[in-house]
Amino acid sequence: MSPIASCLVAVLFAVTSPAPAAAPASPAPELTREQRNKAIAMRVFDEILSQGRFEVADEIYASDFKNHGLHRDADLKTDQDAARSERLAFPDLVVTPDTLVAEGDLVTVLWTFRGTHTRAGYGGLPATGARIEMRGMTIWRIVDGKIHDEWTTFNELKAFSQMAAQVKWQLAAMVAALLLAVIAAERALWWAVRRLYRRRKRA
Repeated sequence: MSPIASCLVAVLFAVTSPAPAAAPASPAPELTREQRNKAIAMRVFDEILSQGRFEVADEIYASDFKNHGLHRDADLKTDQDAARSERLAFPDLVVTPDTLVAEGDLVTVLWTFRGTHTRAGYGGLPATGARIEMRGMTIWRIVDGKIHDEWTTFNELKAFSQMAAQVKWQLAAMVAALLLAVIAAERALWWAVRRLYRRRKRA
């Protein structure tokens, strides 16, 4: 066979031969229960607490959800109302999960709360402009992709002390004004009593 004919046969064979089958892709590893629960916990921080997307709460929490306080429990509506109040008082609020630990149906999160108190609505206080930073811990019980129970603890006194430090001079002025008002009222009462006593004595 001539060299030209050999080349033509080789080209024709390459065009008509089927391409080798691609190797099948390896299936993605299935997530463990703990990994799925951590992802659900992250949605609370990313979507609800930091972005204020409260409409996704029904996707994350079970209808019978309970936030277990020291002396009483809160249902889902009460819990979300409290979160809305925080978002209102701290428009720039960001709650950062620092450490997540999952075991079985429990997820424990160590988190940091950061925000500026620029509006009223936190503990009934008016806006102070204070930059608040505090740390807390939450334990969630997650079953079938929904949060059923919550236990949270944090140092709320530290938040109030940071607010008070921001407005200490205003508070000092208010205390001074209240003290002066009490002194003035006491003097006026004493003057009225003395005047009444003198009138009776003359009579």
